[in-house]
Amino acid sequence: MAITSRSSKPNEWAAKINHTHLINDPFIKNFIDNCHLPKDCSDVDIADISEINTLPQNINNPINYILTVDGGYTIVEPKKTFPSSQIAFFQFGAILLKTKDLNDLSEKPFIFPEDMQKLHNLERLKLAIPIKGITRRKENSLNNSIRKTLHEFFLQDRGDGTSLMESLKWLLFREYKNTPTEKYTLGSDPNKNIEDCKIDIIRSQIKSDFTFESSSGLIYLTDVFRLHEIVDEEHGASGLLGYLTRAVEQLIIVYYIHYLYKKQSSLIKEFLFVSDGPLSFAGQTARLHQPLRELCNFLREKDYLFLVGVEKSGAFTEHAQQICSAKDSILKYGQYILLNNQYIYKYIIPGEADKTTYGSTSYYSGKVIFYSNDKQILTITVPTPDKNSVLSPNKNDYANLDIILLNLQKLRCNMYDDSIVPVALANKLVSLSNHPSQILLEKFTKTTMKL
Repeated sequence: MAITSRSSKPNEWAAKINHTHLINDPFIKNFIDNCHLPKDCSDVDIADISEINTLPQNINNPINYILTVDGGYTIVEPKKTFPSSQIAFFQFGAILLKTKDLNDLSEKPFIFPEDMQKLHNLERLKLAIPIKGITRRKENSLNNSIRKTLHEFFLQDRGDGTSLMESLKWLLFREYKNTPTEKYTLGSDPNKNIEDCKIDIIRSQIKSDFTFESSSGLIYLTDVFRLHEIVDEEHGASGLLGYLTRAVEQLIIVYYIHYLYKKQSSLIKEFLFVSDGPLSFAGQTARLHQPLRELCNFLREKDYLFLVGVEKSGAFTEHAQQICSAKDSILKYGQYILLNNQYIYKYIIPGEADKTTYGSTSYYSGKVIFYSNDKQILTITVPTPDKNSVLSPNKNDYANLDIILLNLQKLRCNMYDDSIVPVALANKLVSLSNHPSQILLEKFTKTTMKL
């Protein structure tokens, strides 16, 4: 392993000849010989596709508003010398668009700045958490510093007396139902850092500051993310950043659904909620897919649910590009397919379909590939009623799928490949670049900490 020098001594670089030992090793040769690559689009058997659907021409569109959520983060090092330290800065954005404004823009020969301003109705949420070598005052560990910071972030007043924390509690305990759930079981104790040490959080015993007293100490409601399980006091907590980003993005959507449900629940059916990325939770936060699926099923019964996750990269988007761009494309313009379990494990990712159900422990949605009438190739996820929907997909299981596809088709953005306007705007307005954002945030941190 190469080592970078910390002094005037030269760097210790790797030798230039050691690859020969790998190339000549019989174990390595046998391993490579037994590997196989994913199937090409030309190998796809049409019989493996459950059904090819065509988007209907005449659809009654109830959507008047589109709310899109995106987020990003960057890591800065306020102290590079030993012992080094890191802080992660997050920025999340929720953009509200009126479909009327979008339709009006599409009819104009020229778009002026004041027209675009109508599309920049943005709310930003900012967060900074310690990642390595930093603790908060009055906190004795990195783990407790992260837990306390997340708790305070979710408690922040969003400007109208509401908070993300209220919406998290509303989701976890199914408070939208006539008889809420009284207990939520936390899979590990954040105060003991012992796996399989479960704690029952009792709804009626939660304090006004959304904390809960247990025999081991104080439990924050945000401990349900279980991020404490991947905090390493010595090596840091950079492994939680992606999980936290995905979780917060989707809980922001829950916040707006909660807000509308309290104010005027019937308005929810006029909104299309768009998440940048699949409708799923990853890693330690994965269990949250269960209460969110229940919320989606509840809203679906009232015909209030219009929610979609749009994927921009990964194995599924690459496969979609292949099968739609091929000379003998499986899909024609305006058509889409629902990806079943057998198809996913045969053509997209490694696995055995007869032993594994794709996304059963993390997704509350099903995968769809859509080849729009204007030649967009979109990979999306749409809520499904249960984890077995992927085994034998039925169009009726995908909540309001045709209406969602109709609106996504209208939102085409020509600036980027297979992009839609709200996602492109949200990303542009909240993303944090390496240059200059990361550098300036590092200087800001050092100045504030007087380093």
